[in-house]
This record gives sequence, structure tokens and C-alpha cells, in this order.
Amino acid sequence: MKILAPVDGSSYTKRMLAYIAANDDWLGGQHHFTLLNVQPAVPPRAAAVIDKATLKGYYESESEKVFKPIRTFFGRHGIQGQYIAKVGHAADVIAQSADKGGFDLIVLGSHGQSSLMNLVMGSVATKVIAHCKVPVLLIR
Repeated sequence: MKILAPVDGSSYTKRMLAYIAANDDWLGGQHHFTLLNVQPAVPPRAAAVIDKATLKGYYESESEKVFKPIRTFFGRHGIQGQYIAKVGHAADVIAQSADKGGFDLIVLGSHGQSSLMNLVMGSVATKVIAHCKVPVLLIR
């Protein structure tokens, strides 16, 4: 099974990874994991005055800060993963990547906000569920 696991380095990502490791009987190393980190884009006015190499280096550096402990964690648990970094709005990029990548499942850590908070602030998890055709497993 091809599994997309969006990661942001938060405690919710750590819970999701712990869930994957704890449930290796059905989510273990026999599956193909793709870990996706989405960095928010630098505002256009700021990006216009920064050279492209510096901006690219910034995005790569920020994603590597998220990926480094995950590589260590997966290594300890014998799980292989592919690591992809993208730039944009997290919910949109996750949904597009899931649909285009032919994934069978998205495993996503969720903040577990109240319905009122989702209404006011929105939620990456809510938007992913609404905009992609791939099944989503939310871990709280």
C-alpha cells in the first residue's frame, strides 16, 4: 500500500509517527511511505528581493529540520520512507499530492480543534478530507 504521511514536526506529527510504529502489524514496513513536508511560501514582496538560490536553500533547510528526526525514528523502527518537500498551502498541496501520486491512504496527525475553531480558523485536516479522493486516517 502507498501511504502519504504529511509531517510538520509538531507534537501531532510525533503522535502520528508513534501510531504508525505501534501498529506495524497493519501499517508497518511492508508498505511504501512518502513523508511530505509543506513549507508556507514566503510572501511575494519578500520573495521578489531574495535571490532564488537563497530562497530554495531556506525551504530545503526548513524541511530538513522536520525530516531529520523522522529519518532517525523510522530507522530505529525499520521503516523505509521517501521524503518530499514542497512549498505552498499545506491542505492544497497535500490533497493534490495524494490525488496525483496514486496513494492508497493518507495518515495525518490532527490538532483536534473544536468545530467552532475549525469554522473560524479552518483546519488542514478538514480541507484535506474535503478536497481529495484518497481515504484519510486522522490521528489525534
